[in-house]
Amino acid sequence: MKPNHDLNQKIKAKVKLPKQYQVIMFNDDYTTMEFVVEVLTQIFNKSAAEAEKIMMDVHKAGHGVAGIYSYDIAMTKAGTAMSWAKEEGFPFKLSVEEV
Repeated sequence: MKPNHDLNQKIKAKVKLPKQYQVIMFNDDYTTMEFVVEVLTQIFNKSAAEAEKIMMDVHKAGHGVAGIYSYDIAMTKAGTAMSWAKEEGFPFKLSVEEV
């Protein structure tokens, strides 16, 4: 009896990774640097050193990337951060853009 060669062929599955989105923070003249660092550590789970670096990027360049996530996570984090900023009286803005 002949072996079935079809069963011996490797099955190649193509796994498509989800699109990635970056959460971008924008500088303004009212939101405090301390608040930005707190958002980065509390919501975006950055270390204190990472948060300081991103905050300085935002301050000096006018914007900085808080993180790169799948769409749902990026939108949730950005929304949470902007809601918190609004509660604190800051006009802090973030956007979510495809990488």
